[in-house]
Amino acid sequence: MRQLVPFVSGTYVTPTRRTTLLPSFAFYRRYYAIVYRSSRAAQQDRYGDVGWATSSYAVMQALEAAGVHFEITGVDHIERLEGPCIFIGNHMSTLETMVLPCIIEPVKDVTFVVKQSLLDYPVFGHIMRSRDPITVGRSNPREDFAVVMDGGVSRLQAGRSIIIFPQTTRTAVFDPDQFNSIGIKLAKKAGVPVIPFALKTDAWGNGNIIKDFGPIDPSKAVHFEFGSPLHIQGRGVEEHQLMIQFIRDRLQKWAAGA
Repeated sequence: MRQLVPFVSGTYVTPTRRTTLLPSFAFYRRYYAIVYRSSRAAQQDRYGDVGWATSSYAVMQALEAAGVHFEITGVDHIERLEGPCIFIGNHMSTLETMVLPCIIEPVKDVTFVVKQSLLDYPVFGHIMRSRDPITVGRSNPREDFAVVMDGGVSRLQAGRSIIIFPQTTRTAVFDPDQFNSIGIKLAKKAGVPVIPFALKTDAWGNGNIIKDFGPIDPSKAVHFEFGSPLHIQGRGVEEHQLMIQFIRDRLQKWAAGA
């Protein structure tokens, strides 16, 4: 599959910052159309890997058209790594769920660990189900752990990488105490490396009524950065701390540059 986002040496920056008087309206008008078309295709079994990556890129372009500026770095770490891996990072908004596929899928076949409720959405649920995600209920941690371990190993052995957000919920504030080590444990069990990533995606805010549909704020740049692969040694305590520090450092850097 060709790379959709035009990376140069693993880096992408929105060429020009475009502005619009009504960024949320401009974005959601295009976003709803993208999701509707993708959902119809998924229901008809016509929504494969290429369709997922392409529709994800369309969402990214819709955000850029609404004035949102992207800076994406470290994709060369993904491109140089052979075989499947686990992507582990912080979780801030709906944006990363929609945009990460167009960054990763053209390089590595990938899916998410997601909460079951996403599959129950009336339109978006068809899209998510077609991606063979690992689903957790978030009500029984022991059961969720077993599901992630079993489902994760089977997908990794089949060559599919996995995106995991260890935080229990989306939040603009990174709390290491809420950043669990389930991704590290899965990587150790499956014998695959981890690629840490940090993100700042609060340009897509949380909604007051429906959390997924918040305001779009073009004054806040979107940042994604992927780190070097980590190979788990021992219990993975050191690698877990390295990931936490990686995310902390990037968030501090981006806040300082805002």
